[in-house]
Amino acid sequence: MKKSNFIALILGTIGVVFFALGMCMALLPEWGMFNQGIVCGVVGLVVLLITAMVWRKMEGKEPIRISGKTVGSIVVGVLGALLFGVGMCLSMVFGRMILGIVIGLVGIVVLLMLIPLTKGIH
Repeated sequence: MKKSNFIALILGTIGVVFFALGMCMALLPEWGMFNQGIVCGVVGLVVLLITAMVWRKMEGKEPIRISGKTVGSIVVGVLGALLFGVGMCLSMVFGRMILGIVIGLVGIVVLLMLIPLTKGIH
């Protein structure tokens, strides 16, 4: 394993743990730690962004340039993940199975659109 991949693995794990713990703290009312959860989640996101920058620098790659394609890919990815999650919630929590399956499938299709959007069709 290359040093850059190992560093990215460690930092990525730390970032994801902070983010996940922060979301649990913020979204579980039984814990009563909404504000602390938001702070913890933001710390996790910052660590993940730093991880991406450190890994790219260690690999000798140029920094990510923000372009319309990059922003569009991010928007499509977030939209697809949200649709997929809403579909799962409708099916599993609210008992709206048919509607949940339909919305979940739409989310999957939106996420599949990322492949030609980012890689192109050859």
